[in-house]
Amino acid sequence: MKWMRWVIVLLSIFLVSRVGKGQSLPPDVRRQVDKVFEKWDKPDSPGCALGIYKDGQIAYKRGYGMADLNDDVPITPATVFHVASMSKQFTAASIVLLAQQGKLSLDDDVRKYIPELPDFGERITIRHLVHHTSGLRDQWNLLDLAGWRYSLDLITDDDVMSVMTRQKDLNFKPGDKHVYCNTGYTLMGLIVKRVSGMSLREFTTRNIFEPLGMTHTHFRDDHAEIIKHDALGYEQEGKDKPFRMSLTNFDTVGATSLHTTVEDLELWDENFYNPRVGGRAFLQQMLERGHLNSGEQLDYAFGLVVGKYKGLPTVDHGGADAGYRSDLVRFPEQHFSAAVLCNSAEANPGRLTRQVADIVLAKDLKTPEAAPAKEPVKSAGTPLTAGQMALIAGTYWNREDDDFERVQVKDGKLQINLGGDELHTLKPAGEAHFHVADVPWGDDVDIHFLAATAEKPQRLEQTFSAGKPNIFESAAAYTPTAAELAEYAGAYFSEEIDPVYRMVLEDGNLTLRRLKSKPDPLHPAIRDVFTGDIGTVRFTRDANQRISGFILNAGRIQNFHFLRRAN
Repeated sequence: MKWMRWVIVLLSIFLVSRVGKGQSLPPDVRRQVDKVFEKWDKPDSPGCALGIYKDGQIAYKRGYGMADLNDDVPITPATVFHVASMSKQFTAASIVLLAQQGKLSLDDDVRKYIPELPDFGERITIRHLVHHTSGLRDQWNLLDLAGWRYSLDLITDDDVMSVMTRQKDLNFKPGDKHVYCNTGYTLMGLIVKRVSGMSLREFTTRNIFEPLGMTHTHFRDDHAEIIKHDALGYEQEGKDKPFRMSLTNFDTVGATSLHTTVEDLELWDENFYNPRVGGRAFLQQMLERGHLNSGEQLDYAFGLVVGKYKGLPTVDHGGADAGYRSDLVRFPEQHFSAAVLCNSAEANPGRLTRQVADIVLAKDLKTPEAAPAKEPVKSAGTPLTAGQMALIAGTYWNREDDDFERVQVKDGKLQINLGGDELHTLKPAGEAHFHVADVPWGDDVDIHFLAATAEKPQRLEQTFSAGKPNIFESAAAYTPTAAELAEYAGAYFSEEIDPVYRMVLEDGNLTLRRLKSKPDPLHPAIRDVFTGDIGTVRFTRDANQRISGFILNAGRIQNFHFLRRAN
C-alpha cells in the first residue's frame, strides 16, 4: 500500500497549494474581513464578490449573498458582474495600445475619426476625452433630457450619437475644467472601432483579455446576450421594502458594459507590476495624470484615479449602473489590491475595499493629516440647538456650477436637498460639520458651515471623499406671488432635443412636465431661478422683460437653452 501513501501525499500537496494560492490570509484576518461583509452575507439578499490580491496572487476570494434571488444562486468568486465605469480603464488601455502601434495620436482632433461630431469652434483631442476635460455634455444626462429612461429603454451607440450630433454648445472650453463625462469614453470606443476595424469588444478580447487569460471578461455589446454565471442587479427603496431587479439595458460600450469576475481582475491588476500587455511604456501612459489649461494637475489618469488613502499611494476606479456597484483599488507600494463587485444599488464597494485595506494593511497605513482649522459657525457643540439650526437654514448657491441647495429645519432636524428635490437628514460629525444620515455614501460627504465674515457671506463647504470642496454661498430667498409664478407657465422647446417641456401651475407651485418623467415641482431659489430634480432652471427675459425661455444647468449639463413657444 506504499503507492496509496504517495497518492495521499500528492493529493495533500495539491490541496495545500490550492488553498495557499487562493486563501493565504491568516484565519483571524479572514474572519475580520468576512465581518466587513456581514450585512451582505445572507441567503435572501444580493451581495458582493471579494478578491484580495497580494504579491501577484489571490490572497483571499469569497462571495457574500446571492447572485440571483429568483433561483437562490449564491455569489462566488467566479460570478460575473457588470462593473459599470470600471470599464473605462480598459477603453483607455485600448486607445493607448493603438497609440503605441502608431495608428492614432492622443493629441489628434476627435473629429478626425468622428466627423459627424459637431464643430463647436474648439479643438477637442482624444486626450481631452481620456481625462474628462473635453467640455462635452454627458450622454446619460442628454438622453434623459430627450425622454430616454436610463436602464429601462434600450440605448445603443447610435442613440448616443443621435443626441450628440444635435448639440450646439459645450459645457466649457476644452481643458478648462475636469467634469466626469461618459460621452468621451463612448466616443473612444467608436474611435477604437474605426481605427482598428474591430469592435471594442473584439479589440479588447484579442489584445487584452485573451493574452492575460481573462476568460470570463468581455464588453457586452448585445443586451440580449446570455452570460453564464452572471449576477442580476437589485435595488431596495427602504430597509423594509423588498428587493427589486435593477438591470442595465443598453448596447453601448466604452463608458460602461464590461462584465468580469474578481478572479479575472487579479490578472489585469498584476499586469501593472509585471506587464504582459503593453510593456512598461503602456503602464507609464496609463498612470499619466491629466492637466487643465491653467496647469493644474488632475488626479484622473487613463480611466484610473491616482490618489492616497491614509498616507499610502493608491490607483482606483469604481463603477455604478442600475443595481450594480464596483471598485478596484490598488496600493502599488504594498503590491496589494482589493476588488469588490456588488449587485445591489445600496452597496458601497469603495468603502468596502478600504475597510479591507484597513485590516490587511493595518501596519502600513498612517493616520491621515488633520485638515487646517477654519472658522466655524459658532456652536456650543453637537447637536446644534434649534436657534443655531435656524441660523444655518437657508438657500446656498454654487457659482461655478449654478447649483443651489436648500437647508431647512424639519421635525427638529437639519435637512439638505443636495441639488435634487429629495431631502436628506444631516447628522453631526464635529463642530459645524455634518454627514448625510440616510444614504450609503453619507459618511463620505462632509458638509461644513462657516459663518459670514467682512469679506465673505455665510457659506457651506461640501466635500466628497476628502476631495476639493464645493463652495456654496448664502443667497437671499425668493418667494414669488401667484401672479409672478404665472409668468413662467408655458411650453418650451430646444433645438438640441425633441420633447416639449411644459411649465404648469399645480397647487400653487410651478411644476415641470416632460416626456417619460414624473412631474418635477420647482422650488424658487432667487428671482427667475428655480431648482428641481432636473437641476437649476434659470429663466431668461426679452427686451420687454417678458419670459423668453430658460437655461438649464445640471452638473454634467451646462448652458442648455430652451425657447418659449409662442401661444
